[in-house]
Amino acid sequence: MKTFKHLLIISLGALIISCGSNTGHNNSEFSINTNALKGDISNKETLKISLENKKNHTIDSVNYTLDGKKIDESSPLETFKLGKHTIEATVYFNNEKQIATSTITILNSEVPKVYTYKIINEYPHDITSYTQGLEFYKGNLYESTGQRKESKLRQVDYKTGEIIKNVNLADAYFGEGLTVLNDKIYQLTWQAGTGFVYEVNTFEKLNSFKYGNSKEGWGICNDTKKLYKSDGTENIWVLNPDTLAEEDHIQVYTNKGKIVEINEMEWINGIIYANRYQKDGVALINPKNGAVIGVIDFSPLKKLVTQHEGLDVLNGIAYNPETKTIFVTGKRWDKLFEVEIIQH
Repeated sequence: MKTFKHLLIISLGALIISCGSNTGHNNSEFSINTNALKGDISNKETLKISLENKKNHTIDSVNYTLDGKKIDESSPLETFKLGKHTIEATVYFNNEKQIATSTITILNSEVPKVYTYKIINEYPHDITSYTQGLEFYKGNLYESTGQRKESKLRQVDYKTGEIIKNVNLADAYFGEGLTVLNDKIYQLTWQAGTGFVYEVNTFEKLNSFKYGNSKEGWGICNDTKKLYKSDGTENIWVLNPDTLAEEDHIQVYTNKGKIVEINEMEWINGIIYANRYQKDGVALINPKNGAVIGVIDFSPLKKLVTQHEGLDVLNGIAYNPETKTIFVTGKRWDKLFEVEIIQH
């Protein structure tokens, strides 16, 4: 019996090895060389690829792809999204096929623009609210708050701070961002892998949904057709609002590298405005390719609110289409600021 088991293990091992190779050749026979310096390349550059043929095989043909999209040996990158990407070379030689891969990181070509702001108005805000999501919809302001046993969904009169409607989340959930689309409120929770959908007028819970490849629930916004969800990494996921499936994603990058911990988000005139966790500022993100095209430093605002032990960072940004102004607040801030953005 022991002999039989030993032979069976050897046979299975041989099967796994043979299934793992289409050609029987070691993949080190070919490698991909590019003009990406230490793997980094600007999206304004042209990617140039060459194949290193280590054993001087007679090559019949080579096909190159970037994330599955066919490219040439010389390919402009301006239409590609930013972030990490895989180049694949499929090499045909001696009636056989072998695949070589290489990774590049596409960076934005431009330095983010710097914006400042002007305070237009200050309004009262619940000092106990650990703000995670903020959004205007049909003239009404909606807010999602966090912390376990404290998380809520609210409709707020922004001018007076009065709570018009309120729903408490179950104690196990840590509330995160929210967005409103087609009379439905989409609210995220942090690490439970679950989001909730409510009817906007009654706060009736319509259903819940599970996350896909995204790690956690952080911020969410919409462009009137799709939902955009952050998960604490550099990724922003594009969701179908009907099925809530993650259909695509972008990676948030500057000209230097990736930007992680993307938090509460707002869609404003075709741009994603995003808080960054533990940073009292906002990044302006191109939703087509993930480029950070601007930054706003809101750090002076924190000094204008009541200073107390539970005071935390800036979080919460909402665009009011009626006033065409932006509203910002923070976690356990007692003020909501209406601001106008100014470019340097």
